Amino acid sequence: MEKKYNDLIGEILEASGEKDNFNYEGKGKPLSKDYLKMDTFQHFQKIAKDAGYLPPWLELQKEISQLVHSCETEKHVKAINKKINKYNKSCPPSMQKNLISLDELDAAKNIW
Repeated sequence: MEKKYNDLIGEILEASGEKDNFNYEGKGKPLSKDYLKMDTFQHFQKIAKDAGYLPPWLELQKEISQLVHSCETEKHVKAINKKINKYNKSCPPSMQKNLISLDELDAAKNIW
């Protein structure tokens, strides 16, 4: 046994004749120190936040808030409750909210 380890990719490249045809000089750029401090998910969250990305449930939360503050009829309440159901299915459990009614609209405005 000549090799102490198996180099599957190296063997594939060697068999195809491409093993020595790679030129990496000047390619890529160094990783920032911030990148190395965080795990992959935290890094993704930072990039998404910097790019202005909001999860769909947060966008829906803002939309519901606007609708609650301009709600006047029972028809509006039904439409808002449909959106609240959709919101509750997509947001974290701790962020879920109850459906609203026309009688308790003032309390709903404070919640939303």
